[in-house]
Amino acid sequence: MHYAQPGRPRKDSSDQSTRYRLQGYLAAPITHYQQRLTRASLFLLATHELDGQALSDPDILTTYKGQAISEQDFKFLKVPMFLAATLFLKKVERLMALLMVMTVCLLVYAALEQRICTTLAAHQASVPDQKGNPPHKPTARGVFELFLDVHLLLITQETTQVLTVHLKEELRTLLVLLGSPYLEAYP
Repeated sequence: MHYAQPGRPRKDSSDQSTRYRLQGYLAAPITHYQQRLTRASLFLLATHELDGQALSDPDILTTYKGQAISEQDFKFLKVPMFLAATLFLKKVERLMALLMVMTVCLLVYAALEQRICTTLAAHQASVPDQKGNPPHKPTARGVFELFLDVHLLLITQETTQVLTVHLKEELRTLLVLLGSPYLEAYP
């Protein structure tokens, strides 16, 4: 009941009105929502492979996602220390040779990173990152940066003696786990 004036109504008052209020929620059919979600989560992936038997759609998607791993390794070209912007090669053969050297370097880099990760996982060990936290999958660059402070000191008198300076225990453990060729580089 709603009255026209505030306060207590008079007994003979007839100016009252009745109002109704509805409360509820709007809902859409779930199929309509799923269709919109499917349409919103769709992306196109174009390929030159016309034979559907050669590569299935999931295989094409897996191959596409795998390219990101190799492409991210080329991001070092943008690092100012690499000076890639100053390279100017006149001959195509020289450019191809440089790309071949860079590809081999990336292959070695990726193989070393894979070996470090599998070795640490097999022995349930870790190498601290720059902040001192043990990463689950250390990058080769992170391990290289840990070795920046390690130096070899050559003392030559009657015989030459090689000393390793600033080799932390975690790094020595990593060298032991990787095997004798790595350990022999830091006597």
